[in-house]
Amino acid sequence: MPMKVSAKARYLALLICVQLMVIVLLYREGSRRRVAYFIGILWKGGISSAGLHSNASRAGDVYLNLSLITRPLAGETELLPCPAVSPYLGGPIQVSFPKELTLEEVRRRNPYVTSGGKYKPPDCESAHNTAIIIPHRNREVHLKHLLYYLHPFLQRQQLNYGIYVIHQAGNYTFNRAKLLNVGFKEAMKEADWICLFCHDVDLIPEDDRNMYTCEKNPKHSSIAMDKFGYKLPYRTYFGGVSALTPDQYMKINGFPNNYWGWGGEDDDIASRIYLNGMMIVRPDVLLGRYKMIKHAHDKGNEENPKRFNLLAKTRRSWKDDGMNSLEYVLLSKEHLPLYTNITVDIGSERGLRRAT
Repeated sequence: MPMKVSAKARYLALLICVQLMVIVLLYREGSRRRVAYFIGILWKGGISSAGLHSNASRAGDVYLNLSLITRPLAGETELLPCPAVSPYLGGPIQVSFPKELTLEEVRRRNPYVTSGGKYKPPDCESAHNTAIIIPHRNREVHLKHLLYYLHPFLQRQQLNYGIYVIHQAGNYTFNRAKLLNVGFKEAMKEADWICLFCHDVDLIPEDDRNMYTCEKNPKHSSIAMDKFGYKLPYRTYFGGVSALTPDQYMKINGFPNNYWGWGGEDDDIASRIYLNGMMIVRPDVLLGRYKMIKHAHDKGNEENPKRFNLLAKTRRSWKDDGMNSLEYVLLSKEHLPLYTNITVDIGSERGLRRAT
């Protein structure tokens, strides 16, 4: 006896066929931009809690969806706004660190990245402008791997972005927070960034749904690092990868300049946030996952023995120690193919030695 097909099932099948025909027709016209926009509209409902769990075990290649990104056809001048949820997002990312990776390969695989590590989606107008600031010294191998993953990660999110590497010159003790202050000031000279991500060079994001955009409060993105068993080590932790708007950054007077060596500055920043009536927001723990590139403590970045004494004074010192007391000497600014390299002399704990 033949099965009867309900009217509802026939209607659903017809709707699917119409959608497929529209996509095929748009592809035949050669405009992937319209297809991406169309798909984005279909899926604009966003990320549901079920969606967070459905493919959490299926990590994919971070470059998988980039082939769908194309420039507009000749004669097309007006770009549509990027959809609320990028159609290029793929979820979990497979992360490994091949020794044979070269910067030339990273450049070749990111053809739309322009001088200085800048990017704008070629197929839509993005509402987001994000600067990535990376404090750096003697971490060239780590930087190479971070750039390999970060560029496609950000492109899949359809962001306007730029990557700034702030290199501390000399052999004095490393000062992460002061380098981030330098990066903020130098990046804002180049563009009106609306979001700034402070990004450790040894942390690789593992899910592209962890959006590199800012919120109404400062955001801590690296909530789940493999180093800590993919758990938040403590409630006020603000280390690794964090994001602030320019207004939020200046409201807390930037980051402290007097933490020389490893540790303490993240807790100082968290205190500044709470002291100014803001709170720390975070992504879902399944999205804010990061893999750390294993390494020993750097020479010149040993544990800061004064960090606890400094933290005890944050309530009194934050107004005088930060962007309003920042001193440095800009030695060079190079717009390289994959990032803007800013080399600075930030002095030492004894102060900044000025040329005579």
